[in-house]
Amino acid sequence: MNNLFACGLLAALTASSAALAQTLAQTTEPSATSRLAATAAKAPAKADTVMAKVPFDGMDLSWVNGQNRQQNFPLQFKDQAGETVLTATTFLDGYYNYNFANPLDHTQTISAVTGRTQEFSLALASIGIESNYKNIIGRLWLQTGSMLNVVQETDASVLRGRNTGTTIGANGVNVGTGITTNNLKYIREAAAGYHFNVAYGLNLELGIFMSYIGLESYVTQENWSYQRSLVCDFTPFYFQGARAQFYPAKNFKTELWVMNGWQTYNTVNNRPALGNSNYYRPSENIQLVANFYYGNDSRPGADSLAVGRAAYPNIQRFHHDNSIVARYYHKDKKGPLRGITQAAFSLNTHYGFQSGTDAAGNEVKRADNYMVGSSLANRIWFAKNKLALTTRVGFVKNPGRYLSFNPSVVGFTDTDASKLTAKEATATFDVMPSDYVTFRVEYLHRSANVPYFAGPGGTTSPSGYADQPLPAHYVPDLRDYENRLIFAVNFRL
Repeated sequence: MNNLFACGLLAALTASSAALAQTLAQTTEPSATSRLAATAAKAPAKADTVMAKVPFDGMDLSWVNGQNRQQNFPLQFKDQAGETVLTATTFLDGYYNYNFANPLDHTQTISAVTGRTQEFSLALASIGIESNYKNIIGRLWLQTGSMLNVVQETDASVLRGRNTGTTIGANGVNVGTGITTNNLKYIREAAAGYHFNVAYGLNLELGIFMSYIGLESYVTQENWSYQRSLVCDFTPFYFQGARAQFYPAKNFKTELWVMNGWQTYNTVNNRPALGNSNYYRPSENIQLVANFYYGNDSRPGADSLAVGRAAYPNIQRFHHDNSIVARYYHKDKKGPLRGITQAAFSLNTHYGFQSGTDAAGNEVKRADNYMVGSSLANRIWFAKNKLALTTRVGFVKNPGRYLSFNPSVVGFTDTDASKLTAKEATATFDVMPSDYVTFRVEYLHRSANVPYFAGPGGTTSPSGYADQPLPAHYVPDLRDYENRLIFAVNFRL
């Protein structure tokens, strides 16, 4: 899908949009619910119209880690009655990532945000439309940028059969078999559905969605830090499937998901995955979230000699994350906004495991295949919320490395793979002259108990170029720590 076609498609899809706030369903941007609620409130009410119940009505959630901070959305189109028909959005994010190890190949490893180092890079460019006009839900976001190479192009499910949607196989290697058109990776989110006026709202949708797992968003503007925490980077960013969102009360939302698999466009095994997400906001100053995932996500090994269904392992995956985000200091916007204006913290904790039997009949033990980790962040806003300082610490332990990133595609062997524990500490300073732009400076230190991060020699080849033949003795240059400095700017309208 080239850019001209994408623009034409965006212009053509202006048939439906949003008037009722509670029905906007993008998981990573629930603050848009409040925005559309305000739009609906301003629309002229007919004498025989019963005002819809609006979940989280009146709550300003723009301060929450993982949420869009925008208060105004200028690209809205309304009908003659004043109801919003369509909301268009554009997003652009670029960075300069300086790794103090200065890898020879300029490849940044162990990150789904920054794929390059010592270079200027475009992480993500995205345009989209979203609509909930007269209860019909529609949403389409298109995307491009270097983050696609790290996130979407590691999807191994596209190697299963034909008509699977992308041209890239596992680890970004195009093997030339079992793959067809290059289309799905350029769709960040696309969904169609309907809103039912039950309680505070019931939404039924099908499509490609941003993941509900983890506190931090795929969109960096929504996060308090630029480099996502280890626990969030190791978990999915998207799902393809269907979901039901139900709002039984004004301050509570629960969701049921049926998906193809763990960050896959297709299914790597023989059963769909199931998920559940729960948001509870007792007040504007606190958010509690609990998410669950269960799936059968292991594919046959590349060297499997088994034939047919016998090649498929029977390994079950469970994952749970929970978070609390609390604002413990807040100045009234009506008063003088000098000095510290807000202060909040977020705590996101994950636990998951795999267990069962592989294709050879060997037992996969939970004790050797689990993931546990946590991320604690604190953010302080200054100067009328135009400046902010975030500090964060975290860790992740992933024996067996079934979720953690591979530090090198080629030449990587590590007998200590079952011992991986990594830690991190970051400090981020944001300058936000408006809701539409953010300038960031971030310092990041990470360490591991085994060599895991790129060293001066890089992780590609002795020369740093991917088209060079590898000597038989080649091993990537890996170190047990890294220090980075990131400069970033993003624009959102």
